[in-house]
Amino acid sequence: MHANFINGEWVDGADVRININPSDLSDVVGEYSQADAGQAAQAVEAARAAAGAWASSTGQQRADMLDRVGSEILARKEELGRLLSREEGKTLADGIGEVDRAGAIFKYFAGEAVRIQGEKLPIMRPGIEVDVTREPVGVVGIISPWNFPIAIPAWKIAPALAYGNTVVFKPADLVPGCAWELAEIISRAGFAPGVFNLVMGRGSVVGQAILDHKLVDAISFTGSVTTGHRVAQSAIKRLAKVQMEMGGKNPLLVLDDADLQTAVDCAIQGAFFQTGQRCTASSRLIVQKGIYPRFLDAMKTRMQQLKVDNALAPEVDIGPVVDETQLNQNERYISIANGEGARLVLGGDRLKRKTEGYYFSPALFADCHNDMRIAREEVFGPVAAMIPVDSYEDALVVANDTEFGLSAGICTSSLKYATHFKRNAQAGMVMVNCATAGVDYHVPFGGRKGSSYGSREQGRYAAEFYTTVKTSYTAV
Repeated sequence: MHANFINGEWVDGADVRININPSDLSDVVGEYSQADAGQAAQAVEAARAAAGAWASSTGQQRADMLDRVGSEILARKEELGRLLSREEGKTLADGIGEVDRAGAIFKYFAGEAVRIQGEKLPIMRPGIEVDVTREPVGVVGIISPWNFPIAIPAWKIAPALAYGNTVVFKPADLVPGCAWELAEIISRAGFAPGVFNLVMGRGSVVGQAILDHKLVDAISFTGSVTTGHRVAQSAIKRLAKVQMEMGGKNPLLVLDDADLQTAVDCAIQGAFFQTGQRCTASSRLIVQKGIYPRFLDAMKTRMQQLKVDNALAPEVDIGPVVDETQLNQNERYISIANGEGARLVLGGDRLKRKTEGYYFSPALFADCHNDMRIAREEVFGPVAAMIPVDSYEDALVVANDTEFGLSAGICTSSLKYATHFKRNAQAGMVMVNCATAGVDYHVPFGGRKGSSYGSREQGRYAAEFYTTVKTSYTAV
């Protein structure tokens, strides 16, 4: 039994969740305790009790502990990557890559812990000095999604601890395995009891208890738009600081002057890899009519070469979707798109493999328009809609015609169009001749419109959320 971690102790929960491998439904990854609302409250109270001493710790002390966490993650990346692939369904290469990123994130923020910056501003009044400093926010509640079960927790937990906050962490109910292993590593890194707490369980129970607790100073959430709205309402109701990353309906523009192979590579990787279960996935392929027929043929050829199978099998391109609920949602959107008149070019079927799992063939729809639900709503699966346009100007209008604004890409050989797109795409991240999915750990991550709310995540910009600014005047 894998227990919760509260105030420095491993504590059994009120219930148990059986973690099942989506590549092989006969494979039990493990049994994980489910905390109740009372245990979530205990974790928050422990975090509050530990907050003062942890905030007063030196940057070097915090750096040493975070570096130990990062080093162990990297040393165990093959083992942890295999666990990640078993519980979430990513290919083994992707699982190991995600663990590697998590380790790098902890090491990056180990460095940031000793680089917390302030300012001494010019004097405006005689005999007065002005200092601007950053201080911890306090107790941070972290609620993470299932699609990146160790990288997203890492890029929330590491900066929270680096800047002197205490943490109550609730992972996605579907993927407790990586979260538990991360908590176990943190539990041995030297942190005092209460500085870091893990409470596993249902969002409606454990997550809501964290959101509503008056001692939680800030909430960092990544998940669906619907849940995000509830998170915002709960946090703002009691004036807690809140940061949210939610959905995406990301465009990839393919202009007539694009290199065909580059464009296909970007589209395949962005739309279908990791089973399309990324908020940065290229689910709208906006293609200029001059290249449209060739691009469509090349996409079909490349898709026919993709291997969908057990995530742990060799030479697999795409694993299963995460669970039956997501599989049903994929199928529902296939039906919706067909009903709207989109032309299904390839894919969109449940697949049978040697092991029973949630296998689904990547789907490509052609001849779509931007008013279709398949072009407006996030499927969160390997489903892409191709939309023909006459010109770059038309493509830009279509790209920006969405309630989301996370990532946007363009494939072109024109510096003029690439530069214009970077300046005018209504997205937080813009890619030129590379896939919309994939962001380095040292740069800010986040979007606009309905995709994000609050400060950016990752890199030095993380300080904007995990610290509060203090202005101090001194008469001299």
